[in-house]
Amino acid sequence: MRITLEELREQAEPLIDLLEIVSLEGQHYMARLTISDQIYLLSDKAGSTRLFRSAWETQDTLGSLSIRETQIVHPSAYHEMVGMPADQVEPLRIRVRKERP
Repeated sequence: MRITLEELREQAEPLIDLLEIVSLEGQHYMARLTISDQIYLLSDKAGSTRLFRSAWETQDTLGSLSIRETQIVHPSAYHEMVGMPADQVEPLRIRVRKERP
């Protein structure tokens, strides 16, 4: 599902359980949000995935919202190398922030 920044801000006190800042080949980042067990991609008004130039820009853009945990996610490119088995490789996850209970 998709959601815009404007739609997030219109909600009465939105709480983002998990903000995943997903690296796209290290040049762009997208925001994947988990809200009440639903996963959303942050999109623009035209319905395209909103891209950021850095993880910092992503955090700064969403900084006014309540976020429980933030992770930077780097998918592995190694499973695409020639001669490597076609196994699923878990992405590298770096916890940037997590609220204490």
